[in-house]
Amino acid sequence: MSSSEPFRIPEEALSESFIAASGPGGQNVNKVATAVQLRCDVFKLGLSPYAYNRLKELAGSRMNSAGEVVITARSYRTQEANREDARARLAELIAKAHIRTPKRIKTKASRAAKAKRVDAKTKRGAVKAARARPRLD
Repeated sequence: MSSSEPFRIPEEALSESFIAASGPGGQNVNKVATAVQLRCDVFKLGLSPYAYNRLKELAGSRMNSAGEVVITARSYRTQEANREDARARLAELIAKAHIRTPKRIKTKASRAAKAKRVDAKTKRGAVKAARARPRLD
């Protein structure tokens, strides 16, 4: 898969159910189940091991023990708008999982930088020591 083409989510990996939503909509909220709960079976996506582990990390508590990513969308008043929102959020999550994070290269401070830091600490300690109450020895 190249980075230019989006990841295609197979329909058989998705299942959705509609639930009663809270929020705007007046009495319509009490009558119509407009919120959508989208479930995606991660094992049916055929992800690489890296993408699977990254998706697991990004999804966090949205991924259950059965290997499903559960996304609930209830921002809009219609089922169709909530369905589109949930699918877009899932696609974005999967796309993020495919992006490889660059490996961190450990660096080491130079000897001069270490000496400079120690010197600055010594000077700062001298300034603080000068503020102390004079000792009568």
